[in-house]
Amino acid sequence: MINFQKKQIKIISFVIAAVFVLSIAAIGISQYDSGIASAASSSNVGVVDYQQLVSSSPQLAQARTQMQAEQKKVEEDFKTKTANMSDKEKSDYALKIRDEMVKKQKELLAPIIETVKANIQTVADAKGLTVVLDKNSVIYGGQDITQDVLSKMQKK
Repeated sequence: MINFQKKQIKIISFVIAAVFVLSIAAIGISQYDSGIASAASSSNVGVVDYQQLVSSSPQLAQARTQMQAEQKKVEEDFKTKTANMSDKEKSDYALKIRDEMVKKQKELLAPIIETVKANIQTVADAKGLTVVLDKNSVIYGGQDITQDVLSKMQKK
């Protein structure tokens, strides 16, 4: 029974960590289509490495620390609350916890994403760019403003 609990805790930990990493990747991918249609008609196009900007955000380290603390708390809570539960109840409870952790992760990432977008917009406006695309979706062209945005983010 003890090995089973440890195994479930490891699975939950892995799932939470995987969800966190995958959601950061998904943020970059979700920006793939941003403004592609209007890029064709505009000559003032900028590009950014959106994934690098999110990953380099000073706020991300704090969010990771908070998620790790929350994960530790959840693991301890899981051990305590599932001690006398059936396998089905444990599984249901694990799914509930996972959903709560995904929600918490979104709450922690939302201000980071908003900060990155605001900094991109500020730099783009200063450079007279009308469209900024994710660098990974552009084959050729565009002014890369990633380093300018990173510098602006580091100053705050």
